[in-house]
Amino acid sequence: MKNVYLLTFLLAIVVTMNSCYEQAKSSSLAKTAEPGSQNFNDYWYAGKAEISSYKLSQSRYGEIHEGKAVLVFVTEDFSKSKQVKLDNGAAAGEDRLPVLKMNFTKKFTTGIYPYSMMLSVFSPVAQGKEVHSPKVTMSSQEWCGQVFSQMNLKKTTYELKSFSYFEREGDQSMTLEKTLLEDELWNKIRLDHKNLPQGEIQVLPGLFHTRLNHKEMKPLKVRASLSAKRDEMSYVLDYVDKGRVLTINFDKSFPHQILSWEEKAKGIRGKVLTTKGVLDKSLMTDYWSKNGTKDAHLRKELNL
Repeated sequence: MKNVYLLTFLLAIVVTMNSCYEQAKSSSLAKTAEPGSQNFNDYWYAGKAEISSYKLSQSRYGEIHEGKAVLVFVTEDFSKSKQVKLDNGAAAGEDRLPVLKMNFTKKFTTGIYPYSMMLSVFSPVAQGKEVHSPKVTMSSQEWCGQVFSQMNLKKTTYELKSFSYFEREGDQSMTLEKTLLEDELWNKIRLDHKNLPQGEIQVLPGLFHTRLNHKEMKPLKVRASLSAKRDEMSYVLDYVDKGRVLTINFDKSFPHQILSWEEKAKGIRGKVLTTKGVLDKSLMTDYWSKNGTKDAHLRKELNL
């Protein structure tokens, strides 16, 4: 009889250990997901986009202006040859490139007039250390006028076209050596943060920054670092000798949502100001079909 009790006790321990193992395994899977995995596909290929609103504090004209920012992340089929979204990915054959698209908008007011800015970045879902985004676009509108820039990846270079109402910037066309883009790092965080480059590297500054500050488009030396604290990770770009530091904070667990960002940079008369974005609300939805008056309540859910 004692042997029966002992056997029953040991079996109970084994069952409990197996249960704990399965729970831990499930928890581990929930925290990480590689492109192509079931967790990744369930999140990014569910026919919806991740939309997140952020409380924005934007540096401009030597002051901080409050506003709103939105990050929209969604997967779609991209044409390798035309570098546009495919109308029919299934029929495109080898021209089809699965990408993660980020649409990044900022809206803020300076005195009497408003700014409306948008950045779009298309990055291959299949990432790696030498994978570059094929296309980046940026536009900015305010009462003085509007500007637009587009970068397209060729074999070894980026072809940049830029249009501005400023005489000294005007209409420009230039070729840049293929290099890491600050603007594509947001997508790389979502897709493959383990391969974010660290140490002293060359980075092409973001189009928002170069446009607002009328900076020349050229790669700059950066000290890059990735760190973790509890459930949050931070990727830091310190532009050496330029007085600018960009920090992007994101969730350590999949899907590695952007939690906040902070950009410290010298402004007018060398004064250091800090632009910030802090996560406010987020939802998953097929926003392209939510275009009726009955769908306006979704903006309230995002505090927009």
